[in-house]
Amino acid sequence: MYINKAFLYGNLTRDPELKALPGGGQVVNFGIATNRTYKDKNGQKQESTEFHNVVAFGRSAELIAQYMKKGRPLFVEGRIQTRSWESEGQKKYRTEIIAENFQFGDGKGGASSTGSQPSQDASAGTAGQAAMGEEPQHAAKDDAEIQYPDEEINPEDIPF
Repeated sequence: MYINKAFLYGNLTRDPELKALPGGGQVVNFGIATNRTYKDKNGQKQESTEFHNVVAFGRSAELIAQYMKKGRPLFVEGRIQTRSWESEGQKKYRTEIIAENFQFGDGKGGASSTGSQPSQDASAGTAGQAAMGEEPQHAAKDDAEIQYPDEEINPEDIPF
């Protein structure tokens, strides 16, 4: 068995571009920038940035196009694919990440919003539903604040 798996967590480099496929499905294209910090041979801290082309289909495409904008963080899990085509007599190539799963980031450049801390970004609260392809339970507004219940979860109430 061979493995082709990519995990990215970075910020969108441009607004997602949603398009309709001839068969009626949806496809979205966007870019993600990831950073790497390291020390060079002189001990100086260096940072390098990689830019990735990402494609998502179906319901994932619709959700990403609806809630994401340039600069917002996103976690993407998918596979690497290289396409080729001929243009003006030259063969061209494009390597992309085909998103199979995703989660919205917290909007602050930190970890995912699925933790216990309330997010300041209303759209980030839909991360769990979006990753599973479910409908978000509330409409996101840029200035709306998420209301969380005051109840504590009792571990004895969990059925597993």
